[in-house]
Amino acid sequence: MTANSVIILMAEDSPSDAELARQAFKNGKFLNELIIVKDGVETMSYLRKEGEYAGARRPDVILLDLNMPRKDGREVLAEIKNDAELKTIPVVVLTTSEDEQDILKSYELQASCYITKPVEFEKFIEVARSIKHFYFNIVTLPPKLD
Repeated sequence: MTANSVIILMAEDSPSDAELARQAFKNGKFLNELIIVKDGVETMSYLRKEGEYAGARRPDVILLDLNMPRKDGREVLAEIKNDAELKTIPVVVLTTSEDEQDILKSYELQASCYITKPVEFEKFIEVARSIKHFYFNIVTLPPKLD
């Protein structure tokens, strides 16, 4: 990975939200790759390099929706943070839920931050750009292990 190249893994079951994120992340001063998986099972397969993801590269940041089919984001977050090889990857919970219990549980499970997804297009784009700017222009990310 070069200093200007980043990999973002987004676990998002909503095709429209995934497309909004794709638009928000494609414009920037650096090269980035946004990989979108549709549920928690696929997220863990990607992170563990299983099946079709055998050649997957470790993401720099994970954007995680909580309410997904097959395995929800809470389960995924717990698995990531209990895995010695994955736990250093920052996980941004990006979800529609404003429930205080979801917020509390996410932080208990060591989410890096919790962001409620705006429903308006422009605000969603602004949030995505803010995440990108913060994690790739301000924060020093942990080194990749692979």
